[in-house]
Amino acid sequence: MADEAVAERAAEPASHDPQRPQDSRSPEAPPRGRERGGERGGERGGERGGERGGDRGDEQAQGEAEAHDGPEAGDDEAAERAKERERAADRIKDLTRDPLAEEDGEDGPTDLAAATRARRAGRKLLTSGRDFTSFDRSRIGHAHIGDINVSLDARRSGVAMRGGPVPEEELRRLRRAHVEPAGYVRLRRALESRRLLVLGGAPGTGRTCTALALLDEVTRDGAGDGGRVRRFDPHQGEGVRGLVGEVKGRDGGEGGEGGEGGERRGTGYLLELALDRPGTLPPDEMDLDQLASTLAEGDAYAVVVVSVGSAANPLLAGRYGMVCPPAPSQELVTVRLRERLEEARDHEALERAARIAEDPEVIEAVGLDDLRPAEAELLASLLAEHLLGSLTREELLAGCRGIAAVQAHEWFAGVDRALAAAPSSGDGRTPVRSATAALFHPVAFRIALAVLGGGSHSAVSAAAHLLTWELSVQSDPDSTPSRPLFCDDPESDRALSRARSDDGAIDVAGAEVTGQLIFYRGSALPAAVLAEIWDRHFPVRAPVVRWLRLLADDPRPQVSVRAAVAAGELSVRDFEYGFGELVRPLAEASSPRRRVFAATALDQVAGHASHRKAVRKVVDDWSRYGTASLRWTAAMTLGHGRAADSVDAALDALARIGVRDQGRQLAVASLNVVRLLTLPECATVLRRLGQWAEDRREEYQDLALVTIVRLATTGVDEVLDDEPGTPLGDRGDWPLLLALAVTRPELTGTLADLLWTALNTARSRDVAFDALEALLRPASRGERGEGSERGERREGGDDRMRPGLAALLPALTSDEHDRQQLEWLLRRMMRDQDRPLTTEQASALWRLAVPARQRRSDEEESHG
Repeated sequence: MADEAVAERAAEPASHDPQRPQDSRSPEAPPRGRERGGERGGERGGERGGERGGDRGDEQAQGEAEAHDGPEAGDDEAAERAKERERAADRIKDLTRDPLAEEDGEDGPTDLAAATRARRAGRKLLTSGRDFTSFDRSRIGHAHIGDINVSLDARRSGVAMRGGPVPEEELRRLRRAHVEPAGYVRLRRALESRRLLVLGGAPGTGRTCTALALLDEVTRDGAGDGGRVRRFDPHQGEGVRGLVGEVKGRDGGEGGEGGEGGERRGTGYLLELALDRPGTLPPDEMDLDQLASTLAEGDAYAVVVVSVGSAANPLLAGRYGMVCPPAPSQELVTVRLRERLEEARDHEALERAARIAEDPEVIEAVGLDDLRPAEAELLASLLAEHLLGSLTREELLAGCRGIAAVQAHEWFAGVDRALAAAPSSGDGRTPVRSATAALFHPVAFRIALAVLGGGSHSAVSAAAHLLTWELSVQSDPDSTPSRPLFCDDPESDRALSRARSDDGAIDVAGAEVTGQLIFYRGSALPAAVLAEIWDRHFPVRAPVVRWLRLLADDPRPQVSVRAAVAAGELSVRDFEYGFGELVRPLAEASSPRRRVFAATALDQVAGHASHRKAVRKVVDDWSRYGTASLRWTAAMTLGHGRAADSVDAALDALARIGVRDQGRQLAVASLNVVRLLTLPECATVLRRLGQWAEDRREEYQDLALVTIVRLATTGVDEVLDDEPGTPLGDRGDWPLLLALAVTRPELTGTLADLLWTALNTARSRDVAFDALEALLRPASRGERGEGSERGERREGGDDRMRPGLAALLPALTSDEHDRQQLEWLLRRMMRDQDRPLTTEQASALWRLAVPARQRRSDEEESHG
């Protein structure tokens, strides 16, 4: 009963607080007692000078002034001192606001948590342990490793092979090595019943091999005078119409060889159409009907191969169209391995090769979720040569890393060659360049996916259209690019870019919603694409830089921060260019968002050991001699923990930035000191905060006070780069102060001392008590409120945070004066008109702060 009475002290309504000061500015101010020295100050480290050690001196000075000048002069001085204290308190309050929101107004919101998650995702996307610089790209069209020389280039769209018969030897090899994709039987039945099949697929997926395999099957009983299966060159006729003439024998490509009747019965024809070239129109349905009728008359078959895309959509949606699925990667590799190892006559070799192919290091080196036929052939060759002793493991891994690089080269090599050789217009002066945007869009989409992969499909598509414009203007600056508005095809974009989509969480205005995300089908492709465009296509750099600067202004962290990470990776490949064109100009920008972009890019560069020294020199120079904008950017870079030789050096630089110019950039400096608290050297940061708090210089005291308050109001997910699974990472929705108290119990006393200092310093008292209230409210309820998952944990309450308070509050309220302050705060929370604390909730918090033994001792003292 007595224990309950003590526990309910905070819940008792009171008409007055016996120790509350008479402060006209703050009628709800907490009891001050021995807040600035005295017995409590000695326990916490003695009097610290300045405002916190000056109450007694202020009263003495006030008394002397009153005695010398009279009561009116004393009142004036007291009023002036009160105003000064009020200004100091307002300044601390201003400095604890979000320094990244200043461009949106003093209370403009920013989502640090979303930015941190985007940065973490971007780093994961572009960091896979691969070194593309070391890959020998001198013969990029082939992978030449040891005695292996396998062509990997899928033929560029529109560059068809020369027409003529397909040799029987090639067909026999195809029958032996071809792996049927899913739905192959359905494709064969459609060809047999309709005589004509329009087969759509992305280049390099085995669509041509599948078409040849289909024609080989349906014509196996054909006459074959001039070859059972023939390729038809689209340039020798008008595409489908030319093939009609070929089938009829009136326009044969080889002198009309087709027998006496001019027909080649039982023959299969393969036609590959290029529909992605500017000005190329697909055949209409009537042309296909005529071809199908002609094929039926001649007992022949034809497969028309097209690339998926907006131009091919009408064909694939028609009665003859079908999509060719890719062959399964594992079966492709197994078949190719069996071919390579037949001569070795080693029955166990295939099993050993399969085990090597499943080695995590090999899988990571390949970095592709599924392999295309030529890639499977190369991987099988590499594995076989490694088993036979011709390749070392290092050479095997190097060869595996090269597969994605070759795919990236194929995507970008000679994309605009047709534009460079465009015909002249009628006046002989102006070149004809039509549909450049349609030509560049697939290229732009691949680059945008490399930069923003893992983000929403809409964000990637919008960024791709921006880049399409920049590429088109760079290619033809005298013309305004035009693009059809209703020709986008998400399915084609994914197929042409080896991408996949999935549902996932998207950050929108600080909340998480479900949306469609898009990724490359392989971790190696994003870095391979960036390396390809930056290293081998120098003219592309200018439009890409302009595009990245546009993305830097995007208010969505999933766009601007991911773009900054990619800019850092590009800068690693050519630091002189990247620093001069991207980092330095944005570091001096007036917009905080652009400076954050530059800081994120610099930190990404610092993640590479080869460039870390250069980045540290730049950041140190900026912190010492830079303009205000450069110092701000340096502070944001230092907060990541890699831009200085040590944590102490980073803290020195942040203090130098924070105290300069009367604390003009103290807010951003304090934010980045808090970010350093997520590092293993957390104790070093806390020790330095204590030193600043005891410094006699007011600017250092302010840096400590603002940082302490910010520590109490910052969530773990706003500053932590670690993935879930670490002690801090598993508490992403916790306030950082409570998370540290639980995960680093040896630091709990230091954390409590620092928070006590802010609570008992006049100019930081108000914001510190607001911060303490924010810590108490989430743990005041056992159930969650309404709202999004992250929002309900922060606002509605989460009793999982109680261990943090149970560790911190007893250390914070170790004497009667501190318990009086907590009692006052709980009473204030109970009187809150919007969210009043109940008696039970207040009692529960009181019991967390005051252990049962201490409550019994207090009760005994009260009963005297």
